[in-house]
Amino acid sequence: MKKMLASMVSTMILMPLLLVSCRSEPRSSVGGLRILASTSFLADIAQNVAGAGGKVESLLPVGADPHAYQAAPADVAKITESTVLILNGIEYEKFIEPLLENAGGEPLIIFASDGLVPTSTQEDGTKIGDPHMWLDPHRVVKYVENIRDGLIEADPGGAKFYQVNADAYILQLKALDAWISDQVQSVPPDHRLLVTNHEALGYFAERYGFSIVATVLPSVSTDAGTSAQELAAVIDQVKASGAPAIFLGEVESPDLANQIAAETGAKVVRDLYLESLTDGEPAGTYIDMMKYNVARIVDALK
Repeated sequence: MKKMLASMVSTMILMPLLLVSCRSEPRSSVGGLRILASTSFLADIAQNVAGAGGKVESLLPVGADPHAYQAAPADVAKITESTVLILNGIEYEKFIEPLLENAGGEPLIIFASDGLVPTSTQEDGTKIGDPHMWLDPHRVVKYVENIRDGLIEADPGGAKFYQVNADAYILQLKALDAWISDQVQSVPPDHRLLVTNHEALGYFAERYGFSIVATVLPSVSTDAGTSAQELAAVIDQVKASGAPAIFLGEVESPDLANQIAAETGAKVVRDLYLESLTDGEPAGTYIDMMKYNVARIVDALK
């Protein structure tokens, strides 16, 4: 039914505006493209590729957890009206499947993670891919390239515009990657231990040299549970490792983490932004979101 493409975005902002002044604006500036992204962080990444001429809307509101999102009737209309739909992929947007079945129109679907190989885990005997690739800016470069290529397919006349924007944003992502590596150097190697509420920081840990000690919920989704036996095992792992903190996304319940903290003495850092941007500070853009998260992680582990 709908065409599938790989996705993700890149752009620098000032440089694209200067370089593109010599050509006509892409169709998005006159309403030719209606670009819809599943989440706020994907919308921001895509906005950097689309540039000032086009507006990228997020299907999920700021602060929503995609793992537990309950779709609204208005979401069907948004998808129906879109000409380009940007998804993360790797079954991250499970909520969107019935919406696509009920929506009209034929939007071009871009999967931002296309071409990247996900880490897999076992859940209830089923092999599941970890979708949280955006928490590694190095992988987000591929997101940007996929989004760029998809927008060019949807609007060939804007090809140069999207290419310039993507190139500029990729430079920003590479600078962010270098900045994170530099910040992590202030954490002693034996302190680079992560205990998370759900399996979200695996790609981040792999990129920047952290070890995942344990996860409170043995799942890539926040919409999961844990048994008393599994909780006891996490407590033992935290005690044995000496991990000083348990990290939660802002939308996650801290109840189980607080139980573990009471048993181990670890502190709970419950204000990371892993699934959504904020309306303004501190995580109003994808880059701001990553810088904020890194600052909180580094501060807790020093």
